[in-house]
Amino acid sequence: MSADDNGFARPLAWLPLPAAEIDGLPEGLDYAQWDGEAEYPTDPARCAFYAVPYLKAPDVCLRPLPEMTGVRVVQTLTAGVEHMLPAVPGLPAGARLCNARGLHDTSTAELALTLILASLRGVPDFVRAQDAGEWRQQFRPALADKTVLIVGYGSIGSAIEDRLAPFECERVTRVARSARTTARGPVHALADLPELLPDADVVVLATPLTEETRHLAGPGFLGRMKDGALLVNIARGKIVDTGALLAETGSGRLRAALDVTDPEPLPAGHPLWSSPGVLVTPHVGGPSSAFEPRAKKILRDQLRRFAQGDPVRNVVATAT
Repeated sequence: MSADDNGFARPLAWLPLPAAEIDGLPEGLDYAQWDGEAEYPTDPARCAFYAVPYLKAPDVCLRPLPEMTGVRVVQTLTAGVEHMLPAVPGLPAGARLCNARGLHDTSTAELALTLILASLRGVPDFVRAQDAGEWRQQFRPALADKTVLIVGYGSIGSAIEDRLAPFECERVTRVARSARTTARGPVHALADLPELLPDADVVVLATPLTEETRHLAGPGFLGRMKDGALLVNIARGKIVDTGALLAETGSGRLRAALDVTDPEPLPAGHPLWSSPGVLVTPHVGGPSSAFEPRAKKILRDQLRRFAQGDPVRNVVATAT
């Protein structure tokens, strides 16, 4: 156990990456690596800053928290924190839960555009034709001249609009929990969705999962989408009512491109795999080559702030 110049034990941070691989970490802390293994690297009670393992099941991420009696900061490497919120009431008073706002913006927005373009231009059909060695020309819709509705206009939603700009869309409409004005134009409130959905050719879900947004894309929402419209979900699977979506895609009225599903992982034989016009990717919006350097940057900045006694960023909940 290391000590400072006064002989007191230094605060300990648990990181999912080796500390030696993160340049510029503050020297006033001790570091241990834990990425969800069965064995803990140290006594969890010593941990003051817990950086949550990435792409691990919620039970793994939550497991050490009851023993982290001295934790002050819980830092996720995800934008969504619904898997960590159940632990907040049991944290020491004043402990802060922080998300990774900004970490996945570029990668997730890139995938959103990939899903839109692949679905509209029929790339899955062309891949199947290539596998069969068949030349199957098709007339497919373009993204140009389409109206795109982004539901959830935070940093990821804004990054998606950045990438839509060169594609000559007719219009991009923005929706968030509450209305506001941005440099690009107005952001509508969720309550305005019934009026906005019938005009959208592409609807992109980028909103956090909350009680308000759980099954937001249910029968009423989907029923208001125009015939032939495309639903893209790069947010959380439970924002969509899977049964209602299957009814719409099964009839051929709507198409969907889903990076997240409910259930998830999507089990073999689930009807979403084979529903007409549905493209599924296995929750890969965040995992890309952009992840590690940006994760290191967030951890470095937050740990510097923590070591200096400055406020940490992106606090989404504080234990009372």
